[in-house]
Amino acid sequence: SIGGPPRPEARDAIATARKAGIRVRMITGDHAVTASAIAGELGIEGRAMTGADLDQLSDEELQEQIDDIGVIGRVAPEHKVRLVRSLRSRGEVVAMTGDGVNDAPALKAADIGVAMGITGTEVSKQAARMILTDDNFATIVEAVRQGRGVYENLMEYIRFQTASLVAFVAAFVGATLLNLAQGAPLNPVQLLWISFVIIAPLGVALGFDGTKDTVMELSPRDPSKPVLDTSRWLRLSLLGVTMAAVTLVVTASAPGNAELGEATVSNTMAFVVMSLSCIVCALCCRDEFDSVFGSDPFDNTRLLRSLIVTGVVTVLATELSFLQQWLLTTPLSARQWGICLVGAAVVIAVDEGRKLAER
Repeated sequence: SIGGPPRPEARDAIATARKAGIRVRMITGDHAVTASAIAGELGIEGRAMTGADLDQLSDEELQEQIDDIGVIGRVAPEHKVRLVRSLRSRGEVVAMTGDGVNDAPALKAADIGVAMGITGTEVSKQAARMILTDDNFATIVEAVRQGRGVYENLMEYIRFQTASLVAFVAAFVGATLLNLAQGAPLNPVQLLWISFVIIAPLGVALGFDGTKDTVMELSPRDPSKPVLDTSRWLRLSLLGVTMAAVTLVVTASAPGNAELGEATVSNTMAFVVMSLSCIVCALCCRDEFDSVFGSDPFDNTRLLRSLIVTGVVTVLATELSFLQQWLLTTPLSARQWGICLVGAAVVIAVDEGRKLAER
């Protein structure tokens, strides 16, 4: 039921929802003419009809016309449930708002029932999955924005961890096939160091990244698709294999292929270039398609601190005597550090080339 004039922020919220691929419809017990006029003020698209008109349509006809329907007035509870079920049968994810007892069946039938916390009845609150404490539609849109931000941060973390895992596996498989470093370019302690001292803090920092301004311009995600689909696996595999490849190239070209358990320049350079590759990989994984150089490094201070700390500890791992003994590393010359930095730059260059091609 329409309880008064629309809130000023509602029109902006509906426009934002439309850009995000969310279709807003008005279903009300009030007269269709009144509802249509208010829908026009709010920017809700689609023709108006009544619950009686809805009764005249078969399920097949409703499916054909539902995209053109934006407002339905004079509805009964069964009309709301029918509309929800019709949309869900098309594979749509349906959110339904309501505050009365008669809204409870539709709230229950929807994927996400949203009850009003102030004006809503206890029956509607019990039937809903979410309660809107301020009864403001704009809050729903803001919740969608924050939810998308959380999902994008989770995807940054997953992309980074997956690419790093691919890099480790590819490095050891490649070393075995090419008979480099006796199949072990990194020793177990170095692996643990990179995993817990380099990758872990960077992954946590990516998980706390800020919500991008463009997040509400993305198309809705298909909930039936896997988190890591084929195209994403290919992107991350390319990134991980590149990290492994530069590690193996450095291992093969550096001097000192000694027995396992000895500190050598070759092993140290492999350790350093893999550490640096993981650091730049974190930057690459912040966005799947946009350039690393287009992002603001200061908009995530946690990530900035993690980048600095992981860079410093990578240097210290080759310079401090107790870390040298523990990690089996040896000091590197300026030229050798330069080679390692070039290897990390190659990782960024390959990923930037992939992003440019996809854009």
